[in-house]
Amino acid sequence: EQLFDSLYLVLSSILFFNQLFLLYKMTSKRKNRDAQPTQEEPVSKKLQTETEVAPVVSDFKNKERVLILSTRGITYRYRHLMDDIISLIPHSKKESKLDTKSDRGVVNEVAELKNCPSILFFEVRKKQDLYIWMAKSPNGPSVKFHVTNIHTMAETKLSGNHLKGSRPVLSFDANFDKEPHLQVMKEMFTHVFATPKRHHKSKPFFDHVLSFTVADGRIWIRDYQVVVPLEKNKVQLDSMSLVEVGPRMCLNPIKIFASSFGGATIYENTDYVSPNAIRARMKKSKK
Repeated sequence: EQLFDSLYLVLSSILFFNQLFLLYKMTSKRKNRDAQPTQEEPVSKKLQTETEVAPVVSDFKNKERVLILSTRGITYRYRHLMDDIISLIPHSKKESKLDTKSDRGVVNEVAELKNCPSILFFEVRKKQDLYIWMAKSPNGPSVKFHVTNIHTMAETKLSGNHLKGSRPVLSFDANFDKEPHLQVMKEMFTHVFATPKRHHKSKPFFDHVLSFTVADGRIWIRDYQVVVPLEKNKVQLDSMSLVEVGPRMCLNPIKIFASSFGGATIYENTDYVSPNAIRARMKKSKK
């Protein structure tokens, strides 16, 4: 027992002196560090740090939303067309049917409640004529179209297919840049059909193309799927192909107004003939 006690005392004394030595080294290092004179930074480094500009981070976030609604009395074909367009626009908000046909200013109030700066309003007259209003709320402009040559996805049954909610590539005809009223329509089509980046309902893929073509004074809209061959590792543009998906429609512009659903007329299509006048001529020719 005496041997164990002596060994314990020796070991404890060794540990105690070791800790004292470590404390002495740490205090000596601190003293030497404090005693050293501080070296000033060179002037070139100071100028460099002062002139450095922080990277510009853009806080812009595209919060574009499209309100889509129709008047009461819309037919089933036009309702199917509206549903097809809603499926192409993931950042859209559908609203119930509107009862009034005269006071279109109510649509601006609904868009303000829904926080939608863009509007697509389907207006049906006599249960056979479809008009589409494309407007920017609340200050405008707005465009009124007469829609013809309508083919919904259920009618065509084309072989093309793409992901729902994927972002489209918008392809505009070169004629859109030739005339001012077409430039206004191009900008409004871009606001309505271009899906915002990182939208919570969209998918980060570009697998279809929306084509806008000007022919005979009208705008023809088509939707195509981008088909990529699976057997090739490296995909080239020449190997891709387009397959039509649908829907199809033709927009005949009637007027462009300065404000939303009214105001001064910026553009008027002089070649436009209303469907009522066409039906009246057909009746007269039969007599």
